[in-house]
Amino acid sequence: MPDSNHSDPIMPEEMTAVLVLADGTQFWGRGVGAVGSAAGELCFNTSLTGYQEIMTDPSYAGQIITFTFPHIGNVGTNNEDIETVRPAALGCVLRADITEPANWRAAHHYGAWLKDKGLFGITGVDTRRLTRHIRDLGAPQAVIRHDPNGSFDIALLRQMASDWPGLEGMDLAKKVTCRQTYCWDETAWALGQGYGQQLSPSFNVVAVDFGAKRNILRELANLGCKLTVVPATATAKEVLGFKPDGVFLSNGPGDPAATGEYAVPMIKAVVDSGLPTFGICLGHQMLALALGAKTEKMHHGHRGANHPVKDLETGKVEITSQNHGFVVVPESLPGDVDVTHVSLFDGTLEGIAQRDRPVFSVQHHPEASPGPQDSHYLFERFIGLMEEARR
Repeated sequence: MPDSNHSDPIMPEEMTAVLVLADGTQFWGRGVGAVGSAAGELCFNTSLTGYQEIMTDPSYAGQIITFTFPHIGNVGTNNEDIETVRPAALGCVLRADITEPANWRAAHHYGAWLKDKGLFGITGVDTRRLTRHIRDLGAPQAVIRHDPNGSFDIALLRQMASDWPGLEGMDLAKKVTCRQTYCWDETAWALGQGYGQQLSPSFNVVAVDFGAKRNILRELANLGCKLTVVPATATAKEVLGFKPDGVFLSNGPGDPAATGEYAVPMIKAVVDSGLPTFGICLGHQMLALALGAKTEKMHHGHRGANHPVKDLETGKVEITSQNHGFVVVPESLPGDVDVTHVSLFDGTLEGIAQRDRPVFSVQHHPEASPGPQDSHYLFERFIGLMEEARR
């Protein structure tokens, strides 16, 4: 495949899409999916599988995803492997053209699925070069545009990228959270059976939806939880009014400090109530804020399904699935909060626990989807804390 990427303003022949970075760098290619343009933060994901789950992960709100694995779309899409009904990601950047799906579960071509979901895509991009650019200079602001007629105003697109405000200070949880409270009882998918249903729950759990992935809810239901999912803006009175055995703080997009302006008071009250509390990803970051810590934007973030994390209590190394662009500052943690997990890639904080309360959280995704299952024990730890609280 010829390289179709150029940093000069001359458009190669037969190109129908372009990715323009705020610094003026351009990557030309062939458009797939919806026609139009979108501005956001450009990131990269190193996962080899699970592109449909990644594209439907609400944590990618406001982002354009570069897939480092070249063969994206080759197994098509289906109506089951989704993390939310309405994808919040803006689009994707691919190396190879999308081929016809070759998988017995495929129901739709990936390109057709992107178009149906209103997502923009560009193929034929040198994703290795682009990934190095992000790795070396940080996650940039960018615009992706697909125009079958090949009409591009590069100066305007660069201005759009420059004008995009960036994720710092941006509260995106309100955009992806549920609009009203609902109950969840769907359990994990099984070959030949599909998704199951939890008919005899043992625990009443309130899940605060900051952009929750469905597979997290399924894992909790699998372990006997009746889940009441509440919006990100729920108050402590509303959460505690359900008389839960435990509270789960979900993943989600955006700056935790911005979302924390309304969520942290609720989380503080939940923690003070003594209820077992478990947070993942954004939920982890906001729990840390509620305990008195600080968060900060990362250079280019962690996104992939092969990230090694060390459990400092056991010494065990887990291969984890990750997707975050902000991180808890370990030096800001109060004295009664311990670091439980650290990244072996860069030493950043991956988990915390409060010493005198049944409260803990992790930055990575123990539910995988996609990714390894090394960290599933964390869900069981949450169940154990609720069992202990009943005694």
